[in-house]
Amino acid sequence: MIDQELLEFGQKFHGHKCPAMPLGLRVGAAAMQALGVDRAKDGQLMAMVELGDNHCATCFADGIQVITGCTFGKGNIQKQQLGKWGVTLIDKKAGRAVRVTPKAEAMKANKETTFFKDYREVGIPASQVPDEFVDPLIEKVSNAPDAMLLSIGEVYEYQWQEPTHCFATFVCDRCGEMTVEPYSQRIKGQHVCLPCSETMQLENMHK
Repeated sequence: MIDQELLEFGQKFHGHKCPAMPLGLRVGAAAMQALGVDRAKDGQLMAMVELGDNHCATCFADGIQVITGCTFGKGNIQKQQLGKWGVTLIDKKAGRAVRVTPKAEAMKANKETTFFKDYREVGIPASQVPDEFVDPLIEKVSNAPDAMLLSIGEVYEYQWQEPTHCFATFVCDRCGEMTVEPYSQRIKGQHVCLPCSETMQLENMHK
């Protein structure tokens, strides 16, 4: 089950009510329970989310961020571009991981509802779907037993290789904006950001 206060916070963070965000809450919570970990305050956890781009139910990722503390700002969540809803949650310190996915049967049942058929699939934004069609779905996703909703894999060893974080920055000689050093080019004696380097190269081509 998902705590009502957490659900409401997730909806506020996400921006609208839908079943995919609370599904992310459920998947993330199950993964955390399997690993025996708390929400990440820093970068203790890494979430590998199997979503792609521009497809249904990517709202799922916001539920993962809310429940696990793995966020794009902290850099401890990654999209794997697989067009699926599995999540591998990694406990970096313990060197352990688990993969959790929503069951296909549960997701198929959701897609046969009025919320999807008469609203989302014809292009109506989720925020404009009447509560009477979305609230029952949220209730079902929030309270269904894990065995009905989720496939929880075995915990296994996973040695995470932490990348080096860069603190070196510079001010681009062309646009004057602060930029991280590895994202730089030196062109004709100027220290520039990547967008400015592309502009300068195009200008040189047209001379």
